[in-house]
Amino acid sequence: MDWGTELWDQCDIIDKHTQSGLDLVDKYVKFVKERTEIEQNYAKQLRNLTKKYSPKRGSKEEQECRFSNHQAFLDILNEMNDYAGQRELIAENMMINICIELTKYLQELKQERKTHLSEAKKAQQSLEGTFKQLDNSKKRFEREWREAEKAAQHAEKTDQDLNATKADVEKAKQQAHMRTHIAEECKNDYALQLQKYNKEQNQFYFTDMPLIFNRLQDMDERRIKMLANGYILFADTERHVMPIIGKCLEGISRAGTNVNERNDSLVLIEQHKSGFERPGDVEFEDYSQGINRASSDSSLSTPKGPLELLGKNKNKTFRLFNKKSKLPSSSPSPLSTPPNPSPANGPPSPKFGRDPLSYCLKEINKTVKPRISSFRTLKKTPVDTEGFTHLPPEQRRKRLQQKIDDISKELQKETDQSEALDKMKDVYEKNPQMGDPASLAPQITQTAQNMERLRGELNKYESWLAEAGGRGDSIRYSTHSLNNNGAPNPSSPEAVSDDTESSQVIYTEFDDDFEEEELAAPIGQCTALYNFPGSSEGTISMQEGEVLSVVEEDKGDGWTRVRRNNGDEGYIPTSYATITLNN
Repeated sequence: MDWGTELWDQCDIIDKHTQSGLDLVDKYVKFVKERTEIEQNYAKQLRNLTKKYSPKRGSKEEQECRFSNHQAFLDILNEMNDYAGQRELIAENMMINICIELTKYLQELKQERKTHLSEAKKAQQSLEGTFKQLDNSKKRFEREWREAEKAAQHAEKTDQDLNATKADVEKAKQQAHMRTHIAEECKNDYALQLQKYNKEQNQFYFTDMPLIFNRLQDMDERRIKMLANGYILFADTERHVMPIIGKCLEGISRAGTNVNERNDSLVLIEQHKSGFERPGDVEFEDYSQGINRASSDSSLSTPKGPLELLGKNKNKTFRLFNKKSKLPSSSPSPLSTPPNPSPANGPPSPKFGRDPLSYCLKEINKTVKPRISSFRTLKKTPVDTEGFTHLPPEQRRKRLQQKIDDISKELQKETDQSEALDKMKDVYEKNPQMGDPASLAPQITQTAQNMERLRGELNKYESWLAEAGGRGDSIRYSTHSLNNNGAPNPSSPEAVSDDTESSQVIYTEFDDDFEEEELAAPIGQCTALYNFPGSSEGTISMQEGEVLSVVEEDKGDGWTRVRRNNGDEGYIPTSYATITLNN
């Protein structure tokens, strides 16, 4: 069954139906566009949310990432950022695969429908024109036939009239004959127009219009099929990213699973352990026997802790001696010494006789408070932060060891650069056309100065570490050690053969100034989870399972910079790969 056969007389219905179908496609396109806007706004809000709660570089929150619960929250923020990227991908794919494609197809359908309806209109106008000619021919035949009848009746009446002359009779007969001949011609023309109209009408209703209606039917069915595919893509677009979204949600769950409350407690201890011993008990000084009290440091606290500990904890450990204490107290200067006790045979204090406990507490308060004030004064004096002497022993050892490691890495880098310059100078001396060896002298001098300065700093910090009771076995980097790759340096005896082989390298191109161009060191690796075409500018293609080096981590925009072994670099979607960063 088709429209041309069953709906041959429903041209207006077909016109309205096809227009309604095109309106539905347009409506669906608008619906998907609004959905993409919602997805984009949702992704934007998620990114703003993660950015709002992400710690700033160098902030206190970033330092707290050593704790597993803080790191888990950062992992959740990263996963939410990847999740936002997937929502953006949904919006982008819907816009490309549904909105743009359907809009383009809709324009084609509109043009096709317009063409078919135009053909139908032309065929109908042609049929109406033929019918108009038929009607005119019919009316003319009718008019001429009446005139012929009138002429025939007039001729007959004239022939019967006795008074009419023979000429009048002949004239009337000739007029009747002429009218009859004209009427016969009109009759033949009418018959011809009728035959023509019937032929065109048959062509119109049985050939032309059914063909046009069938074409409109085919167009409408193609529209429906395309729209159905759009409906399916609406679901498939989101279904395709569901595995990655699932991985994001799994990452959030994994972040919660990785939280280790016991380890966080140990990290806090390791991070803030001072190494001090607890203060000793304040000794009781018995004035009731008239014995001179000792004013040693043990009467205040044991000398095992720093002055700052007493200053920080006086409100907790020595709450009895707070300024707000209701006990009477003297106000000596910070540098004053405790007052001398009464002579052994002197008169007893009247307060002591009435309230011995109050008197003892008063005397202890007189002894402790001046020293706390003295400690405050010492604390306000400037401290030397270069040797980290202002830190507790344990923290100082850690900072010194960290500083030694950093200086050692810098020294190793300068050593490698010095070796490279020496090799380059040797190449220039053997091949003067490649460059002037004298041009490298400033760089060699500067590198030597840097190495000497770093060795001095390294010795200084190692001596401080030894004083602080550290390990003192830090790794020393020198020219006669290992290079960056863990192989013996060419200057060492073990590497003579390697140096011989390296001298065979052919240097094909050098600039006069020779600026060594080093690639950024990888900060981790990643394994591709999905294929990525890398068709956009700045991106790089990858295949599922391919292992790449991470050069620059995600800055919050959903892209990570990677490098192949052949040196090709580019960006890939962070959510398309499993990324492992170096510690």
